[in-house]
Amino acid sequence: MKKKIALALSLIMLAGTVCLSGCGNNGGNTSDTGNSSTSGTESAIRIGGIGPVTGGAAAYGMAVKNGAQIAVDEINAKGEIKLELNFQDDENDAEKSVSAYNTLKDWKMHMLLGTVTTTPCLAISPETYSDRIFQITPSASSPQVIEGHDNVFQVCFSDPNQGTASAQYIAEKALATKIGIIYRNDDAYSTGIFESFKAEAEKLGLDIVSVTTFTNDTASDFSVQINDAKSKGADLLFLPIYYEPASLILAQAKSADFAPLFFGVDGMDGILSLENFDKSLAEGVILLTPFSADSEDAATKSFVEKYQSAHGEIPNQFAADAYDAVYAIAEAVKKSGVTADMSAADMCDKLAAAMTEIKIDGITGAGSQLTWNDKGEVSKAPMAVVIKDGVYVGY
Repeated sequence: MKKKIALALSLIMLAGTVCLSGCGNNGGNTSDTGNSSTSGTESAIRIGGIGPVTGGAAAYGMAVKNGAQIAVDEINAKGEIKLELNFQDDENDAEKSVSAYNTLKDWKMHMLLGTVTTTPCLAISPETYSDRIFQITPSASSPQVIEGHDNVFQVCFSDPNQGTASAQYIAEKALATKIGIIYRNDDAYSTGIFESFKAEAEKLGLDIVSVTTFTNDTASDFSVQINDAKSKGADLLFLPIYYEPASLILAQAKSADFAPLFFGVDGMDGILSLENFDKSLAEGVILLTPFSADSEDAATKSFVEKYQSAHGEIPNQFAADAYDAVYAIAEAVKKSGVTADMSAADMCDKLAAAMTEIKIDGITGAGSQLTWNDKGEVSKAPMAVVIKDGVYVGY
């Protein structure tokens, strides 16, 4: 039977008609998260996605997956181009991220959305560079992610930009006289932001009175760090860390009767969706972020309504950055003229060149247009939000 089928196909090809519609080349959709928008048709631009949808950083990965899918569905509904998203779980683990990447290569992805978190992205960026697969990460913020990789672009602010902007914001708003810092010293994201914050704070004359650290293995008891900041009179505690350890610090600070102003960056976004977290502990926490869900901008309101309707919660900055990332992909696809019948390698340079020419009206960036330079860095405006009554509001 197989020989007859092969013969029939050969005859059809000789007649000048190729009929492979519906066969696809995604192996029946290899996504283990059930996220696909077009069922693997060859006419779709195939976007691979990688991020944590299980484990301690799942709030980030799920937000990216969900935000990206909303954008994919909107773009497909317009009919200009067709996109398909296949999102793989890496549990915020570099080794598992490489495995997910190989799964997506087998699926014959055209480009990569991801990875979501920094450490896995540091493992994946050299792979996409070597394979010549276009990559855009919504949220991996280390400069090393894009350094030396002409095919990799960021939608988020880089770590140095976050640290510098945080110090400038604290100084401009006169938020503190004495600053304490707790950061994770075995994490590229946290150390990168800390180093740029410290350098800028010193330039601005901010008084850093306490600097303490932790590692992934010690991220449960923060009594030493909290007591150090408290004993030295810190009235602001800067936390360039992810939301899970931040939630423990907030709880333990309350137990220690320590109530400074808490100031975080994008890694703390997602704390309100943490299971069993007492949201009152985060009251008054300030985050520097490119997205505010309470914006009156029409595009933001539409996105928030769709996200809430589909997922029962307010989207965070990670969801918004993913949404903008997919729209950047769509604009780059249209600008470059690439088509779904091209290989990822044939698309790569064309898409990278197009990224430096496009502008998108994103929902991140405080109303500014998003643009990219040839180093892969995004240009957009930061903003601050504060947590009030269990929600983020503009500060």
